Parts: sequence; C-alpha cells; structure tokens
Amino acid sequence: GRLSGIESPAYVYLPPEYFRSAYAKRTFPAVVVLTGYPGTAENLLKGLRYPRTAHERVKAGKAQPMILVMLRPTVAPPRDTECVDIPKGPQTETFFAKDLPEAISQSYRVGKQARNWGIIGNSTGGYCALKIGLHHPDRYAASAGLSAYYKAAEDPTTGDLFHGKQELRDRADLMWTLENRPPSSGSFLVTTSRQGEGNLRSTMRFIDKVKAPAQVSSIVLDSGGHNFTTWRREIPPALEWLSGRLSAQ
Repeated sequence: GRLSGIESPAYVYLPPEYFRSAYAKRTFPAVVVLTGYPGTAENLLKGLRYPRTAHERVKAGKAQPMILVMLRPTVAPPRDTECVDIPKGPQTETFFAKDLPEAISQSYRVGKQARNWGIIGNSTGGYCALKIGLHHPDRYAASAGLSAYYKAAEDPTTGDLFHGKQELRDRADLMWTLENRPPSSGSFLVTTSRQGEGNLRSTMRFIDKVKAPAQVSSIVLDSGGHNFTTWRREIPPALEWLSGRLSAQ
C-alpha cells in the first residue's frame, strides 16, 4: 500500500471475458471480497466458491463479468484490526479504501470511479465492507455485508484500536455514523436470518437508519446461521445485486 505501507496477499479472479478480443478495450467492474476473522483467502475460493458462483451468474445472464479481488481483512496477523486506522498502528482502512483500489487499477483493466467498485464480506469482512462503503462512497458505490455486525469489536484479538479517542470509536460505529453524519451516497446490502442469526435486530436497525441519497437492500432468510452454508445461499443474489449497481466504464 502506497499510503498505508501494508502488504497483503490477494487472489484476483479475472472472468473469461477479460481475455476475449471483443472485450480487449473494455474495463471491468471490480469487487473486493473479504473473509471473516481470522479466515483465509482460500476460503473465498473453496468454501464460499466466489469465482465459480460469479462465473455461473454470468453464464445464466444474471450478472455482468466482474473482477474479484479476494483477501482476508487481517492485514497485520494475528491482530484483528477491524479495518480501522489505528493510531500509531496499522492503517487498515486506508489500505482498503485507497491503496488496494489504486494498486488493482494500475495492474488490471478496472475503472477508477466509485461506480466501478464494490465490496462484500462475511462476518468481520461484512462489517468492514459496510464501514468502508459508508465512509468512502467516493471509492465504493456498492457494499454488501453478509451476517455483518455494525460496531468495531474490542477484545484481546483487537488490542487497543482507538487509544482512548472517542471520536475514532464513534466513527467505527455504523449506527452512530448514520445518526450523526450527513447521509452518504452509495448502496448497501445486508443479510440476516429470522432464526439462527445474532444480528437480526441490529440489521433491522441499520436498514431503518439508512437515509437518502443512500439506498439499502436486504436478504432475510427464514433460518440460517453464522456459517458457510448460509453464506453460500446468499452469495449468488449478492453478486447479482452488486452487478446491477456497478458499471464497467
């Protein structure tokens, strides 16, 4: 990362169209895909099948070809930085909001406008996706949180994230941001289950607090859980949702 100094490995999925002559001069929308904590990027390929699902959605005519940038939010392992810029510590939000899109745009045929970029994740990755989309609508037009929570965790895995600065703790609280900051642009997708999920009530609160010009959509399953089985059910419609809100040019 040019600004953050963070280095983190990622898998990049390029759709078949990327290599076809008919698309040779075309840019593609890009979606950053985040695991939970601690998670591994391989989970996004194998357990959650993002590339396969994206390919199938395009073949079915349900989505446009998109580049997927898949990595874990844990950029300073084993610490869980909750995708915040930690005073005198890892600048994780800057890495995801600024450095990562810049690096990918320089290496692949990806547009550089917010309408070209989306971000999605599950659990901790879902919180990160929503937070980064909320604070950086100039970079990400669409953000999806699968089984997300809405306030930065603070526990032994995170260490001291805010160094006693309440304004930083407030900023990492999505409900506080929606209540106390001017409405942002951008589109948000949140998922939960009526039975089996611990985030049902907070997800409904988030939906209620999103105000125009922002838009919010939801997937509410009758039953599910905080697990791969549930997320595999939600990923196909989530990718379709992202596809419908991102532009190739």
